[in-house]
Amino acid sequence: MCFIMSTGDGSYDYFQFVQQWPPATCRLSGKSCSKPRLQIFTIHGLWPSNYSNPKIPSNCKGALFEARKVYPQLQLNLKISWPDVKSGNETNFWQSEWNKHGTCSERTLNQMQYFERSDEMWNSYNITEILKNASIVPHPTQTWKYADIELPIKTATKRTPVLRCKRDPAQNKTGPKTQLLYEVVFCYDYHAKRQIDCNRTECWNKVDIKFH
Repeated sequence: MCFIMSTGDGSYDYFQFVQQWPPATCRLSGKSCSKPRLQIFTIHGLWPSNYSNPKIPSNCKGALFEARKVYPQLQLNLKISWPDVKSGNETNFWQSEWNKHGTCSERTLNQMQYFERSDEMWNSYNITEILKNASIVPHPTQTWKYADIELPIKTATKRTPVLRCKRDPAQNKTGPKTQLLYEVVFCYDYHAKRQIDCNRTECWNKVDIKFH
């Protein structure tokens, strides 16, 4: 018998809309990936969050995922915007994200609205193109400062995003210290309608960032 532990009572302040860079996701997983060369930012999830602790709430008491509630055309859209980069099983990925995070959003969004709104958010701003227009493109050795990557996104959206980085697993211990960009986060208000400024940074200060 298994159960899902609930974290928090379902109350939240805002939404984190999290997009991942598939090559980095796969590199950091350390396992074989279904889409290791996909060169566009894709959805990781839409997470109700609290300013005091953005990792809660999760696994709230609510309606569990039902694939039939994600209508066929939306499923086709999500296969592009929200693919399962790691295993290639989109339905399982959507189910996991809804059961962990979506159940906490039901005060505002039901299951269909949760996925519709996520797809709309993804289509609102193309992070890959925004960075490309700023001459920030995947490169095996080039590095950037946090502000180099943040600024073009902030200019395009008029809001402050969060960049998420992790230690580059290919980093030479004796070489210069670098970190790997793997996610970009947009923040939205309580109703998931209006984009707002994010108030955190999640990359190491004064450490160069790789994007490849």
